[in-house]
Amino acid sequence: MLVASELKGELARIHPVRACCRRAELAGLLFVDRRADAVSTLDHATARVAVQLAASLGIPAAGPRPVSSRTVARQAPGSRHHLLVALEPDAVSDWSWESAKACDRRAFLRGVLLNASVSVGGGGPHVELVFRDADRSRQLVAHLAELGVRAGSTRRRGRQVVYLKGGEQIAMLLQLAGANRTLLDFEAGRVARDVQNRLNRLLNAEEANLDRTVRAADRQLRAIAHLARTAELNRLPASLREVAKERRRHPDADLDTLASALGISRSAVNHRLRRLVALADASRGEEERERA
Repeated sequence: MLVASELKGELARIHPVRACCRRAELAGLLFVDRRADAVSTLDHATARVAVQLAASLGIPAAGPRPVSSRTVARQAPGSRHHLLVALEPDAVSDWSWESAKACDRRAFLRGVLLNASVSVGGGGPHVELVFRDADRSRQLVAHLAELGVRAGSTRRRGRQVVYLKGGEQIAMLLQLAGANRTLLDFEAGRVARDVQNRLNRLLNAEEANLDRTVRAADRQLRAIAHLARTAELNRLPASLREVAKERRRHPDADLDTLASALGISRSAVNHRLRRLVALADASRGEEERERA
């Protein structure tokens, strides 16, 4: 199962070697916020990543610190509050998706995932990234499309939501972001669910087949009993008497078992049993007409 906190934890532990990738990841962190000179996050690990990236690039940074001391004072003890990492104004304003290399684009996407509000649907593969800015959400959808990932965008309760549905799209997102451990866990969960679903379908099909076999055998046994009671069974051809005898001997057997016991084909057994049922129905019809 995909867990948002575990995904962010893994991404926060990734330390890009190249300076260009560190710059791109910092641009991704800033992309989520409207401000261009600060990273605002609820997650301490994300704030720590912002500070480390800025320091490695020689960009002055201050924090992390609470967004507002008055906001913190109003909150209950132990509750989460936004942390602000202030950066040099326009620290990475010259970074551009269009001119970025493939590795930088992946690093940018990792920064976005680290700072975006990520929710995972419990009803199936479903990931949402929540933004305050409609333009940013549309840009992200376009960026993901360039990388081969299909995403949609919608507005919900005043926020813009970029969403991905389907295991393949989410797996591609995790692979691009470098979340390899989370990807393995996610794929393992997908395989387990697929196996369970396939097993359920097989069991349901087997149960349905068994139910049909039992109902058909019941009709055949009642038909044979009626023909025997009216002495019509003994007047039937030997092939029909033989299959009737075998059905009585194996009341729960399927057609394949009866065919093997009689040394004939499955279709021949089915045809003869259908013939017995039809004869019994015709006999009952005659009895009802005589009584009328």
